Amino acid sequence: MTSAVYPRTAQLANQTDAQPTRGNLDPYTIVLDLETPLQFIKGIGPARAEKLRAKGLTTVEHLLFYLPFRYEDRRNVKAIAELVPGEKAVVMARVESARLARVPGLGRPQMLDVIFSDGTPARLLARWFHGERLANAVVPGAFLALFGKIEMMDRSRMFTMIQPEIEVLNPDEEEGEALHTGRIVGIYEAAGNVSTRVFRVLLDRLLRQAETLPDDPLPPSVLQRHEFPSLPDAIRQAHTPPADVRLQLLNDFRSPAQVRLIFDEFFWMECGLYLKKKKTRTRSGIAFQVTGRAREQIKRMLPFKPTAAQRRVTQEIADDMKQPHPMHRLLQGDVGSGKTIVAAQAAVIAMENGYQAAVLAPTEILAAQHYFYFKGLFDQLGYPVVLLTGSATAREKTQIKKLIAGGAARMVIGTHAINQEGVDFSKLGLAIVDEQHRFGVLERLKLFEKGSKPDVLVMTATPIPRTLALTLYGDLDVSVIDELPPGRKPVRTKHVLDHAIEPVYSFLAQQVAAGRQAYVVYPVIEETETESLKAAEKMYRHLSQTVFPQIPVDLLHGRLPAADKERAMQRFVRNETKILVSTSVIEVGVDVPNASVMLIEDADRFGLAQLHQLRGRVGRGPDQSYCILVTRKLNDVARERIRTMVDSSDGFFIAEMDMKLRGPGEFFGTRQSGVPGLRVANLLRDADILEEARQAAREFIEQPQDNEELQRAVRYIQEHWQRRYGFIQVG
Repeated sequence: MTSAVYPRTAQLANQTDAQPTRGNLDPYTIVLDLETPLQFIKGIGPARAEKLRAKGLTTVEHLLFYLPFRYEDRRNVKAIAELVPGEKAVVMARVESARLARVPGLGRPQMLDVIFSDGTPARLLARWFHGERLANAVVPGAFLALFGKIEMMDRSRMFTMIQPEIEVLNPDEEEGEALHTGRIVGIYEAAGNVSTRVFRVLLDRLLRQAETLPDDPLPPSVLQRHEFPSLPDAIRQAHTPPADVRLQLLNDFRSPAQVRLIFDEFFWMECGLYLKKKKTRTRSGIAFQVTGRAREQIKRMLPFKPTAAQRRVTQEIADDMKQPHPMHRLLQGDVGSGKTIVAAQAAVIAMENGYQAAVLAPTEILAAQHYFYFKGLFDQLGYPVVLLTGSATAREKTQIKKLIAGGAARMVIGTHAINQEGVDFSKLGLAIVDEQHRFGVLERLKLFEKGSKPDVLVMTATPIPRTLALTLYGDLDVSVIDELPPGRKPVRTKHVLDHAIEPVYSFLAQQVAAGRQAYVVYPVIEETETESLKAAEKMYRHLSQTVFPQIPVDLLHGRLPAADKERAMQRFVRNETKILVSTSVIEVGVDVPNASVMLIEDADRFGLAQLHQLRGRVGRGPDQSYCILVTRKLNDVARERIRTMVDSSDGFFIAEMDMKLRGPGEFFGTRQSGVPGLRVANLLRDADILEEARQAAREFIEQPQDNEELQRAVRYIQEHWQRRYGFIQVG
């Protein structure tokens, strides 16, 4: 592959910016390579480069891997006389006449009517609305290829195409190859005004220059075993499919070229994860001892008899903590399954060995919940617990940091604040990350680096589909609590339209009269957070003053000062507040067993995983609990979400449905989630290829055909994949 050309590119930068935004540079005036910024490609320039940047496309390499999302068969080339109304066809013909016509009510020519002939007796009329943009190209005598649906004019019985795609051909191209017609063509997702036609033209230029195509990094042994096309050939064929490939294979992303590109992404990702996991196992860490005193302390602490699943998972964690290398384990369990008490037992083991434990939580509300929970457990055992969050005063932070640095604080609970500079642990032995999907990979690493290779326990209550779990957490060992505590009754879920809300309010009043409590939740959409908070505040006033004037109602949302949030939550915990009006800040971590009703307004604005989390705030006591989903108008996707919630309480089924409806990239709702930025592969569609790539990656690393091949692969991962997927210290 051609070496980088940044010095040459930099010399041209100033003169390019001063020129028009299109066609600034002939591609042959500079040497292109994969890292060449797109603004220096002929036909792009700075203006279009900005449109492409919004799609994450900034270099030649990005553009090469921007594949069509579907394909269209335009090989049905026919003479005009052979056309059949209703079919889609390609016609190659000359312009016989062209006329711009005014559309009534508009002040300038808008409609372009063109008559085409191809030597047969029949004629073809092509019509474009807003056709003035084509008038200079579609002139008498011009030779064009047209693609579109064939219709028949009632009066003239002339074949017609409305808004066909066209390609102006040179005279010597009559027998040549067209770019937009006469073959299977890719349909690209547009980037602003950069249309699918523009993408085809740009990629055609790049694909004709061998130096812009990457070398093939896939190990030869893997390439031969799977009989893949080379990487340059796979890229070419994905953009310009060969004539013998089936259209259905292309649209299923199962052509040989597409499978090769999908396999590549998964293979390198799995190699990186496997090498990272393997290196972790060779690192020296803390070999904790599970002493008799630790067992006694755990027995004193446990507020209830653990379930079989909790005992199994606790044993897996304890066995891992005994090993002389750092534990990196994911603790996964549905809402209410008892992950926190399992984490508390792991913390006891660490503290009984003379180490500190820390819990990193994504929100101040959840951190405060953990603080009070762990403090209630550990006070009786003599383990001091502290809480460190961003809202603490400077004086409080200084005092807490001294306790942490001096080792007096044995258990530290906090938000991102505990990862900041100046927070130094005396002897951190166990780092617990709660709701890991809300943090980036680097947040986990920061906490890990606060100690001397501490054990790491990652917890999530969000059920994660297996394919996504293997991708997000492929470097972790996994423990799953697949059993709820005995006596828990399934939450009954109902869907109600907003005009039928009055009976729901009566039901809430009945539940409160019976001694229960209720949540009323409103969505906060990021772009309209202020308006959403106003809606919650308005409904709080309506419920407290008009609907339930005799019932204590409170308000909780993310913009309240931390002290006010804590007071509101504590009033609800103490059963002083009967109805808590809230935004989704109570999605995780809130544990009030007496709450029996979760009323979710505008439920269609929430994702399935978030709805399931909210529903998990009730059903934690012995009484029957209810989740009521209130909506207005529903589109098809929202209707499917609501139906899934009503029909199922299985968190893993709900997570699979959520991924199908929203896609893996949006599954967690934030880019910090750690979901890989896969360019070609799709975790849902390509689960079978992921399994194949995982197996191939492990065989390649464990049984390399030669060490040099393995070392080249490790270097490739270090150079190309660590920054992208967070494979820190691979190899």
